[in-house]
Amino acid sequence: MEEYTRSGIELLRRLIATPSLSREEAGTADLIEAFFREGGGSPTRQGNNVWVRAASWRSDRPTLLLNSHHDTVKPNQGYTRDPFAPTVEGDRLYGLGSNDAGGPLVSLIAAFLELQQDRELAYNLILAATAEEEISGPNGIASILEQLGPLDCAIVGEPTSLEMAVAERGLMVLDGEVIGKSGHAAREEGINALYLALEDIRRIRDFRCERVSELLGPVKASVTQIAAGSQHNVVPDRCTFVVDVRVNEHYDNAEVHQLRQDEMKAARLTPRSYRLRSSGIAPDHPLVRAGRQMGLPAYGSPTLSDQALLPIPSLKLGPGDSARSHTADEYIRLSEIEAGIATYCRLLRLVRR
Repeated sequence: MEEYTRSGIELLRRLIATPSLSREEAGTADLIEAFFREGGGSPTRQGNNVWVRAASWRSDRPTLLLNSHHDTVKPNQGYTRDPFAPTVEGDRLYGLGSNDAGGPLVSLIAAFLELQQDRELAYNLILAATAEEEISGPNGIASILEQLGPLDCAIVGEPTSLEMAVAERGLMVLDGEVIGKSGHAAREEGINALYLALEDIRRIRDFRCERVSELLGPVKASVTQIAAGSQHNVVPDRCTFVVDVRVNEHYDNAEVHQLRQDEMKAARLTPRSYRLRSSGIAPDHPLVRAGRQMGLPAYGSPTLSDQALLPIPSLKLGPGDSARSHTADEYIRLSEIEAGIATYCRLLRLVRR
């Protein structure tokens, strides 16, 4: 275990030093692929996604996916350090992507290496280090699901302070459009599309979906952009607006879209996509039962991850603190990585079908 921990931390330092913005992850994909090959593994790669199956694969076992991402957001202007310089100060390892999600990724890799020969596990293990998570892009985890083969459940490595995220909000963006009739403002001609839109925006603000999640609360919808008009003396004949919708695990995106549309008097709401679904895992699922046996707290996560793209039960769990993600001078504690590896290993050994 100590050897895998050391090699995992060294891999994380190399990943930090290699820029891997979303859609530009070839360098870190090269590192991860080489890491497994140098260790005697046989990784598969498609684009900037790398995956490997455990050596103890058995056809009579279900399959558990271990997944985390190696892309990062752009470093923000608040950095006081070089974001691509992995620096250890005391227990902290600084660098862009160290917390989100380099620490969880290398912890999963270390746990995978520790357990991949174990034929007593209840599940086959397959580990996938994927791209484009930060933008929910088409060339990330969704692009390789068929190649991974049948999957029964997943652990998604994200910074959760080693608490179990057993539900996660989905995201849907709606484009609203209202059509009126132009006219001269001084003569009060036409039908003002902006006024019609404001009435429907009020309906969006006031409408409540009935099913409230104990973990995630109600479905939330926020109008975040609006545009109308061409000049001051012309009644606008078109108004557009954007709605940010955060969906709890009791609804799918299509259902929430229809509920919102049914409330509209003038606006047409068009979804950009239904693909970023809410997710939840049953309280009696073997992964959750094993986590509770270990005393791991459970919660509902407001942040989006690749769970939204997985059509299987999944648990979000990992070392690091979500509050550090996307912040200046990002870091993860080395002790958090060590605890993360130990937690993953114990959980995977405890889980039963």
